[in-house]
Amino acid sequence: MNLPNYKEARVRGKESFPIENFVLDKKYQELGRGKTYYIKTYGCQMNEHDTENIKAILESMGYVEAEDMNVSDVILLNTCSIRENAHNKAFGMLGRIKHLKENRPNILVGLCGCMAQEEGVVKKIGEDYPFVNFVFGTHNLYDLPQILSNVSISLKQEIEVLAKPCKMMEDFPLKRVSNKKAYVNIIYGCDKFCTYCIVPFTRGQERSRRREDILKEVTALVRDGYMEVTLLGQNVNAYGKDLYPDYSLANLLEDVSRTGIPRIRFMTSHPWDFTDEMIDVIQKYDNIMPSIHLPVQSGSSRVLKQMGRRYTKEEYLTLFKKMRERIPNVTISTDIIVGFPTETEEDFNETLMLAKFCQFDNAFSFIFSKREGTPACKLEDLTTEEEKHRRLHQLNQILNEGFLASNQRLLGKRVPVLVDGVNETSKTALFGYTDTNKLVNFDGDCSLIGKIVLVEITECKTWSLDGKVVSDINVNV
Repeated sequence: MNLPNYKEARVRGKESFPIENFVLDKKYQELGRGKTYYIKTYGCQMNEHDTENIKAILESMGYVEAEDMNVSDVILLNTCSIRENAHNKAFGMLGRIKHLKENRPNILVGLCGCMAQEEGVVKKIGEDYPFVNFVFGTHNLYDLPQILSNVSISLKQEIEVLAKPCKMMEDFPLKRVSNKKAYVNIIYGCDKFCTYCIVPFTRGQERSRRREDILKEVTALVRDGYMEVTLLGQNVNAYGKDLYPDYSLANLLEDVSRTGIPRIRFMTSHPWDFTDEMIDVIQKYDNIMPSIHLPVQSGSSRVLKQMGRRYTKEEYLTLFKKMRERIPNVTISTDIIVGFPTETEEDFNETLMLAKFCQFDNAFSFIFSKREGTPACKLEDLTTEEEKHRRLHQLNQILNEGFLASNQRLLGKRVPVLVDGVNETSKTALFGYTDTNKLVNFDGDCSLIGKIVLVEITECKTWSLDGKVVSDINVNV
């Protein structure tokens, strides 16, 4: 049994991580024959991509995916720990699974992802959730076959969570959700240790993948007809710092652009590491999308310092203006936290002023959520829940005005849209996203799915656009 340990997880060193290629041992290749699995995924794109790996591992063992957990043999929750709400959802699902297992005791129930890396969560699972058969963390997805084998034989609760990563794994099998848009990991972990954030503990030390492995993966995607790739990391801007003396994300973006993939995105960026060279490369290459996620978190320099963000409001705005000036048609989205423990009304008003000035094209705004083990968790919180909700509502009103203004600038314009699929919630037939990552709903034939088409924008809403197809030719832009 291996348990998470925050003290170990916090340690950062200069050690290199051995690289191995994933190979499924033959003794596990029939373990799931005739059985089904069900995965529920919470959280970010990194978790979604991890699930693509997990599904492929399970299917290489003979398991078949089930659409309904009520009839599956293995149920796995891939969890998120960024906010308390994500915790509550996962534990609520475990409550449902408990009742299911009372009627079907042979089901194997597992928990993985970021919650599995939390000391308190794993302790709670061990003490209060004995029906959970196995737990593994973010650092050892490759151990899943052995864990399943062990628990199938012993029927005892198995917890295998590495406090720190010990190696890098390549050639992971993948069951991609889409055959046109793909996630590609470029860096794991985060070393920033923002005072409110649990991610450096749950995802570990920053570890960059080798550029040749990344380019090999993207080149294969181009060969297979993929139209868009999103380069993933908890802090993509730190790419290469641990691996190369003179090769950064700017260099990687340029090399990925030269593979010919029609669209390139990347996330998430930390403002502290966003360089002029990156801006130059984004501006230079048409297939690097002019859409940047740049979390600000607060408009108060005092609060930013307490958050450990390592930049001031003025430095953020300087970078923001530089992007607006140098990258044509750029859209910038952000994250903002309200109700940080020491946030005053004056601090919050500074956030409002920043939001009014920036007119972000999209944003994710949240009330501060305490994370056990982080420094911010220990700060005295003098703001009432009622006041936090008032501030969030006031902020969202301003943010929404910016979203609508941003969308209205596209009215009557013709924009390239990568068609994602059939629209099940709108009156229009199809939906897709512009190069600037705006959702567009429009009518068209299903044969357009997976193609880039020109769409004329006919109506603008706060969260989406409506349009009509001008060209059904696959436009390479």
